[in-house]
Amino acid sequence: MRNRHNIFQLLDWTTILLYLLLVFIGWLNIYAAVYNEEHQSILDITQRYGKQLMWIGAACVLAIGILLIDFRFYSSFGYALYITMIFLLIAVALFGTEVKGARSWFTFGGMAIQPSEFAKFATGLALAKYLSSMNVKVKDLRTKLISGVIIILPALLILLQPDTGSTLVYAAFIIVLYREGLSGKYFTVAMSVAVLFVFTLLVRNLEWNLPFDFTLSGGWILVFILAIAAVIITIVFRKIKYVWQVVLVLFVLSSGVIMSVDYVFDNILKPHQTKRIDVLLGLEEDLKGAGYNVNQSMIAIGSGGGFGKGYLQGTQTKFDFVPEQSTDFIFCTIGEEWGFMGSSILISLFIALFVRLIMLAERQRSSFSRIYGYGVVSILFFHFAVNIGMTIGLAPVIGIPLPFISYGGSSLWSFTILLFIFIKLDSDRLNIL
Repeated sequence: MRNRHNIFQLLDWTTILLYLLLVFIGWLNIYAAVYNEEHQSILDITQRYGKQLMWIGAACVLAIGILLIDFRFYSSFGYALYITMIFLLIAVALFGTEVKGARSWFTFGGMAIQPSEFAKFATGLALAKYLSSMNVKVKDLRTKLISGVIIILPALLILLQPDTGSTLVYAAFIIVLYREGLSGKYFTVAMSVAVLFVFTLLVRNLEWNLPFDFTLSGGWILVFILAIAAVIITIVFRKIKYVWQVVLVLFVLSSGVIMSVDYVFDNILKPHQTKRIDVLLGLEEDLKGAGYNVNQSMIAIGSGGGFGKGYLQGTQTKFDFVPEQSTDFIFCTIGEEWGFMGSSILISLFIALFVRLIMLAERQRSSFSRIYGYGVVSILFFHFAVNIGMTIGLAPVIGIPLPFISYGGSSLWSFTILLFIFIKLDSDRLNIL
């Protein structure tokens, strides 16, 4: 066993440096996004940039605390932390403070905490704890079911708040399962369902007028086309064993997905969410309503050009044309003031962090550390890809922050905990059997 005094010598300082750079860039751009001439000091704690500095200080304290805790704690108490977060998710849905229609926050005086942010690292620990157990193999049906429950349970509780964006983040854990041996066919099925769902959305408003005043809607038209395709495939490949059974199953499942679109739109998604999806798919134009945020964000990013307008010189953000410009849409502030070059540098830093984390995960001696490491990469990458996709019109607006960059104590603390637990596990990899 190595000396405890050497704990900081074996840390991966490359990852820590990338973390500090991203946090610093976030702080500077929060200042730019909500700059107030009457409160010019970046240290003014009455403004968001001053408060963010306090959150950063607290995050550093959290990081140091995590590094000082014995590495065995995270494995031994993985389930306990997960159960605690499940209870907090239930409690916040019942007793939390409602913000923008979602009961997702606990408020203590002037401070608010969002349990759904912290549930991510707890889910990662619980999943790593289970998958690293003796005689557990991802290819077994029992393992898939239990892993699914671990991932889906917090997601469902968050959906009840309701917070659809945070719910979707849990889909990122499928990357962890894939790394541990989940068959690629599940990805194929998931992508096929997603493509079919989107295609159904594109044609759902079409109508086909038939004789006797009978009309087929877009969904039924697709089912009809699938039925014809199923018959043709069965005839052409009739000599292949079980071909008609396979075709029948695929037809029934595909038809179920198509018929579920209307139910999902009418009963699960909220009106503003369906509106955003229609705008994203080009089915509707609403530049003053659901499409306003994204349109203004793209204008801001486009106006930045190659090298940007200069720090604190952004007009779209300064005059509040872009809502949520310090949180969900902070990337448009970077795009406007720092341009394509600055945006590329930020994206490169994130990619460097992801590549580094994958390298660290692959060098772990214990499966627990490796699995948790991939959980960290998956969560961070999902936030990164979807958040930037939102600001440039490639993903629906689901309200999730850009890691380490967006304003907010809960998100910064949760990402810090998520990352530094893995940094701690990596620093002790030679002691973990």
